Amino acid sequence: MKAPDQIPRNALVWIIISMFALLAPHLGRIPLWIVFLYAFTAFWRVMVYAGRWSFPGRAVKFLLVSAGFAGIFFSYGNVLGLEPTVALLLIAFAFKLIELAGRKDAYVLLFLGYFICITQFLFSQDILLVVYVLFCVVLVTTALIALHQPGEHSFNRRTIRVASVMLAQAFPLMLVLFFLFPRLGPLWSVPIKTNTATTGVSDFMKPGDISSLGKSDEVAFRAQFDGKIPDRSDLYWRGLVFSRIMKGAWTGVPHWEVPIKERGTALPVELGERLDYTVIMEPTQQNWLFSLRHAQPLTPGMLAAADHRLFSPVEIEDDLRYEVISWTESPLDTNISEWRRAVELKLPGQDNPRTRALGRALREEFEDNAALVDEVLRRFRQEPYVYTLNPPLLGSDPMDEFLFDTRRGFCEHYASAFVTLMRAAGVPARVVAGYQGGEINPVNRTVIVHQFDAHAWAEVWLSERGWVRVDPTAAVAPDRIELGLEQAVEAGSFLQDTPLSPLRFRGVVWVNSLRLQYDALTYRWQSWVTGFNSETQLDLLEDWFGEVDPRKYVAILIGTWLLVMIPVALTLLLRSKVRPRQPAERYYLAFCRRMADRGVHREPGETPDAFAERASMALPDYREEIYRVTGLYMQLAYSRGSEADDLLAQLKSAISPWSRLGLEAR
Repeated sequence: MKAPDQIPRNALVWIIISMFALLAPHLGRIPLWIVFLYAFTAFWRVMVYAGRWSFPGRAVKFLLVSAGFAGIFFSYGNVLGLEPTVALLLIAFAFKLIELAGRKDAYVLLFLGYFICITQFLFSQDILLVVYVLFCVVLVTTALIALHQPGEHSFNRRTIRVASVMLAQAFPLMLVLFFLFPRLGPLWSVPIKTNTATTGVSDFMKPGDISSLGKSDEVAFRAQFDGKIPDRSDLYWRGLVFSRIMKGAWTGVPHWEVPIKERGTALPVELGERLDYTVIMEPTQQNWLFSLRHAQPLTPGMLAAADHRLFSPVEIEDDLRYEVISWTESPLDTNISEWRRAVELKLPGQDNPRTRALGRALREEFEDNAALVDEVLRRFRQEPYVYTLNPPLLGSDPMDEFLFDTRRGFCEHYASAFVTLMRAAGVPARVVAGYQGGEINPVNRTVIVHQFDAHAWAEVWLSERGWVRVDPTAAVAPDRIELGLEQAVEAGSFLQDTPLSPLRFRGVVWVNSLRLQYDALTYRWQSWVTGFNSETQLDLLEDWFGEVDPRKYVAILIGTWLLVMIPVALTLLLRSKVRPRQPAERYYLAFCRRMADRGVHREPGETPDAFAERASMALPDYREEIYRVTGLYMQLAYSRGSEADDLLAQLKSAISPWSRLGLEAR
């Protein structure tokens, strides 16, 4: 292989460092064998560099690629989808390393590395991950620079400084492109996280589902109110409405099964205080949104369903920011249709006979529906029911076992039992799932709603009052509503599966302060960066420049680019005029003149590599000397200090046989 085309040792080291840095963010979603594969391929390439092993042949490559596809298939059950595809890219990076013979191979590998950097944002756009990805970009760029340092036989940490400076110089242009370049929609879409279980409220509910969320400290969404934040006990974040029970699980009524005349949403009667707030949701890969009672979306594209919940026409695959207004004191549906009444009264089959019998008995005892509701809540409050994150498993008649035997459950147990009793007594009722409460961040006055705030409650329809919220959990564990989950469950069970969660150290002042400061920074990041869309961009431009038409927008875009690029261009031009010719350049130009005397002229703009290749073909007897001079010259471009002095002396010595005319004088 030609000397200038060989991969320097310094470049190989930086490539291997970049390789493992790119792998690190994916460790939680890839099988463990890929980590061992990376270690093995890195060792293989080092042994090839040392001359102890050889590059893989075609048969070995075929076996490795086949084994890689088979491993992905058995690990994920498929080779399609986002996570298997990213895993295949990671494997391709590792396999390409062991056949890395020349610069062309290295270019392909490093460009693949840049692409892998981007894939990390398909899973998360957290600010810490962004910082880490920038670090990975610096590493890959460092390897690319080291690739153009031929003859570098020792690990050179100064190379990363060059890469950092280059990226810092590109930063102003990046800001211009981010804020001013048109926000175009995607040319194609990617199925997000098809192989990862989604954390959050699901589209069906059975006993035990929400209690599992009570053990997660992940953020579900953040909300910021324009005015005063309502009391914690009033923060019922409505997400899903469950009107059907099938095989022990509560589900909603599909949109296509709702009669057309039932699909409209009545405008709220504007009673009480109007609440204006903004919600930023984490990706859920679902359609439903979360809001307070009787919400009206202000963000285009967000819709309201007939059962007074909000939803998005497309799945939420990125951080979603939307604005809402609510009238929490406004009644919901003071009139109920026969179809809706039938749906909200139906109980399947003959399940839970003891619960049904109790509902019928209460109906005979209490004619007034409101009094019947109060009686059920009184029983929950006074009888020995327990609110727990670890409820026992239930059998074929779960409500019977819960109400009469175990009497231990989480919010979904109490909501399900209450609605079953109401329906058995002839009162329209349904289960509502979402979140209750939230943590107020004093830094920026946002409400942080975690997964452990997931909650289920009931709604009953009462004449002249419409749908009324009833929370049986509040009767059993009032601390859950007033103070939060941590104060309501048994000691030690809160976040018991995540012992290192920062939320477990809220009593440590400095830890809690750092956590809240970071959360406030995250909210700002989601508002200004990940949530920056075409509407936000237009609002920003109008704030800066007034009304913006297409002609004015083009002028702003070009003018801003010029403001960024002209100083850079002037700096380069002035530097090129005053920069004295360096000794290495003088020696190399003298070498080029000697080559011209022998009939090989260097073309304008021709790179040293290309010239060396052409000259060696014209003068094959001097091939080794030509590549030695070229390698020393290119190596000097990235060397400093005593090392540069030594290389300069070697360059002078290498050129001297080509002329006896005293190069220093010229």
